[in-house]
Amino acid sequence: MTVVIDRATGKRRGEREPRPGPGQRLKNGFHKHWYAYAMIAPVAIVLGVLVLYPLAYGLYLTLTDATSLNTARTIGVNEIDATYKFIGLDNYADILWGPTSYDRFWSHFLWTVFWTAACVALHYGIGLGLALLLNQKLRGRTLYRMVLVLPWAVPTFVTVFGWRFMLADGGVINSALEFLHLPTPLWLEDTFWQRFAAIMVNTWCGVPFMMVSLLGGLQSIDASLYEASEMDGANAWQRFRYVTLPGLRSVSTTVVLLGVIWTFNQFAIIFLLFGNTAPDAQILVTWAYQLGFGQQPRYYAQSAAYGILLLSLLIVFTSFYRRWLNRNEQQLAI
Repeated sequence: MTVVIDRATGKRRGEREPRPGPGQRLKNGFHKHWYAYAMIAPVAIVLGVLVLYPLAYGLYLTLTDATSLNTARTIGVNEIDATYKFIGLDNYADILWGPTSYDRFWSHFLWTVFWTAACVALHYGIGLGLALLLNQKLRGRTLYRMVLVLPWAVPTFVTVFGWRFMLADGGVINSALEFLHLPTPLWLEDTFWQRFAAIMVNTWCGVPFMMVSLLGGLQSIDASLYEASEMDGANAWQRFRYVTLPGLRSVSTTVVLLGVIWTFNQFAIIFLLFGNTAPDAQILVTWAYQLGFGQQPRYYAQSAAYGILLLSLLIVFTSFYRRWLNRNEQQLAI
């Protein structure tokens, strides 16, 4: 066998050069793309200050027993040093397996899961129905779209306070029910009706986003697919099942994922609707706020541990959700 050697370099022809190390690759990449690094540096710094540092500090707090009684504070002219200590994973063990874990975590976790599933299902179902209606050629369709988007355009606190006034004992809703000789629920006092009211208000706020997103997806479906299915004799349900739903798959997967994340962490509606008066209607994020800022003493470490658990749950759900979608797409491609 003949080996050809380059006389200038002394290397065999076709022989690969050794791969540079990580430091050299980083240096080469910086010299080649320094302008891109310079452009993203301000964003990276802002994200680091506003997101990464609080996240890292919160993770550190979860490994301590920090409360409002043992953290550094100033009382008048006296400065009191922090006395909290490192306790490892005891906070997580206490939250998940402690003697009061069901009342403090698991009951709120189960309600949060049910709240998220119910709200996202209602968002998608009602949003899809309205999108299908608005995708038809209706007189005044632009006006209908504008009216249906209003709940999403109005600031959340205005919407929630409006619902709070309507759901009060002497509010519009109970007055109308009393006029019709129907029972008047204690919307803001009874646990069952508090949860029902929370789902109802969140559905009102979340449907417009789902409707607008799905309407855009419907308008991107090729009309020739519907014409071909009609020529093949497909009825309305078959066209919806075999043309509309597959055409909305990419949009649906995205909006459902966003809906789950937003609803799972929906702080504003629960807090503004009930405040601290409905302990059994609190989802995990509002319960974490209650522990850290809504009582005395304030359990900073426990509240931070709830935050890390919330983040972990959403990361796990997103990972499984994406894998499930990829598996389905591969099966459809086959």
